[in-house]
Amino acid sequence: MGRVKHLSVGKVRDLYSLNGDILLVASDRISLYDVVLPTPIPDKGALLTQLSVWWFHRLGDVTPNHLISATDVPPEFGPRAMRCIPLRMIPVECIARGYLAGLGLREYEETGSVSGVALPAGLFAGSRLPEPIFTPTTKSVTGHDEFITFDDVVREIGDDTARQLRSLTLELYTTAAEHALSNGIIVADTKFEFGWDSAGQLTLGDEAVTSDSSRFWLAESWRPGVPPHALDKQFVRDWAAGTGWDREPPGPIIAPAIVAQTRQRYTEAYERITGTSWPR
Repeated sequence: MGRVKHLSVGKVRDLYSLNGDILLVASDRISLYDVVLPTPIPDKGALLTQLSVWWFHRLGDVTPNHLISATDVPPEFGPRAMRCIPLRMIPVECIARGYLAGLGLREYEETGSVSGVALPAGLFAGSRLPEPIFTPTTKSVTGHDEFITFDDVVREIGDDTARQLRSLTLELYTTAAEHALSNGIIVADTKFEFGWDSAGQLTLGDEAVTSDSSRFWLAESWRPGVPPHALDKQFVRDWAAGTGWDREPPGPIIAPAIVAQTRQRYTEAYERITGTSWPR
C-alpha cells in the first residue's frame, strides 16, 4: 500500500501522508474549549469518519470534496481513516446557523447580530432564525476561534472566493438540515472547511456535518428557551460545566456514565441520519 508518514497531531485527528495522498484519522479523543479531555469516547473516531463519508457522498452534487476512499486505507486505522486529496486550506471556519445557540446566542444578546448579520429583536436560546445565516470565524491553530464578518472574509481571501464560500456553506447546510430533519434531527448549526486542490478547484475538506462539528437536536425535544436533547458534544460541555472546571488544562476525567451516554448520542445521530445500524 505504500509508506505511511506521520505529519501532525490535532485535538481529535491525526494527519498522515500516503503515496502523495492524505490520511485523515479520527481518534476517540474529545476536546472542549480547545482542551483535550483525558478520557476517550469509544467508537467516536469511527463514528465521525463514517458519518463524514456518508455526507461526502450525499453532498457531492453540491460541491467537490476531498474524499478518495474510506476503504483503501491501512488496515491498522480501520473505519477511523479517510484517504483524501491534499488541499491548500483556506484559513476561515465556514459556519451556517439556522437556530440561535452557543456563542452565536451570546453575540446576539450583546450586539443583536452574529458575525455582522443583524437579527430580529426578541430571539432567545433555541430560536429558529428567519433564514440560515453565514457566520464565519477565524481558524486559529493555538488560540480560540473568533467571529469575523463577511467583509473580513472578503479582505482575507477576496470577494469572489468569499461569495463562493458563503453560497456553498448555506447550500450544504440547507441540504443537510432538510435530510436530517426528515429523520428527526435538527441541525442547529454546522461548520465546514474548504481548500484548493492542485487544479485550483474550491473543495470541501476536513469533516462534514458530524456530532463534533454540528449541533444536533432531537426535533421532538425542541422548544425555544428549553435546553434540547443534544446528540453532539454539547452533552459533555454541560456535564463539564457542572464539575466546576475552569476550562484550562488539564480537563476533567469523564465519568463512565457520561462516556456511555456520549457514545450512545453520537451513535443515535449516525443511525438516524444514515438510516443504518452501527455495529454494537
